Amino acid sequence: MSEGQQVRAAFRRKSAELAMAAFIFLLGAIVIVDSVRLGFGWQEVHGPRPGYFPFYIGLIMCVASLVNAARALMVRGADNKTFVEVGQLKLVLSVLVPTMLYALLVTWIGIYISSILFIAFFMRWLGKYPWWKVIGVSLGTAVVIYLVFEKWFKVPLPKGPMEILLGL
Repeated sequence: MSEGQQVRAAFRRKSAELAMAAFIFLLGAIVIVDSVRLGFGWQEVHGPRPGYFPFYIGLIMCVASLVNAARALMVRGADNKTFVEVGQLKLVLSVLVPTMLYALLVTWIGIYISSILFIAFFMRWLGKYPWWKVIGVSLGTAVVIYLVFEKWFKVPLPKGPMEILLGL
């Protein structure tokens, strides 16, 4: 980076801490709601109900996130430094978004086809490998996964319509 070039902040410390506090609070609230659904009291004969311990864990998460949010609101001026730059965030998202898409595709089209597409995408897009290597490695990896898990360890992996048609 040259002398006169400005660093563009995607998030500053204060906004990142507030966003994370809100996210943890939401998770804690979900835990609390489900614990109430399960029952979070104490039974005389049996002891704690199923939601007893998760309820208090969710409560601790909510309280801790409120403390973190209050501390984040106190961040002022010079302490509110860049948390992540735009370029850094783009790099993280270039891996995070395809990985999330892969996880979704596994449930719809199975792990083998999803894995082939995932590996091929990264090899071609980020690695700039030639197509013959992309095809060889992605197909080879799917075959190895199939042999190791399905045949040797007898662990069934999620299958999609293509694997079912192939009889896998």
